[in-house]
Formats: sequence, structure tokens, C-alpha cells
Amino acid sequence: MSAQVKEQEVGLLEREASSSHEIVLHNDDVNTFSHVIISLMEVCSHEPLQAEQCAWIVHNNGKCSVKRGAYDDLEPMCSALQIRGLSADIN
Repeated sequence: MSAQVKEQEVGLLEREASSSHEIVLHNDDVNTFSHVIISLMEVCSHEPLQAEQCAWIVHNNGKCSVKRGAYDDLEPMCSALQIRGLSADIN
């Protein structure tokens, strides 16, 4: 295997590892659907339909992955959701 091919494989693995995190939003009995939807649109750049679908998934299943990416990109979004009173964490 050539050095160039090996470097490409290492780069690919590093990119996959850096984007393997997700923000998980958890259900609660406090926040309204509209608050959750608006928060997902403003913080995570969801389209209205996507935000509504996530809100329903959280309501029915107890949790939903709402954003995937690198930890450094997700951390400020997760914090912003938490500041808005939503129960969210990064996996």
C-alpha cells in the first residue's frame, strides 16, 4: 500500500470519527411543541417540517437525534438548547 493511499485512509477515518456525535433531545413535561420547534429551527437550522417531526418523535419515543456532526460544532448548539430549557445531550 502506498503512503498516499494510507494518508487518504487516515484522513477519512479522522473525518468519520470527528462527525460521529449527535445531539439527542429528550422528552419532558415542561416545554410546549411550539417552543421545541422554534428552538430546533433557530439553534439547529432545521426547516419547520423537520423541527415538527423531531418534536413528535421526542413526544412519542422519549428522545430523538436532532443533529449529527463533530463534537466541537455540536457543543454550542447543545448548550443553546439547554439554555432554552430543553433536555439535550451529546452522544
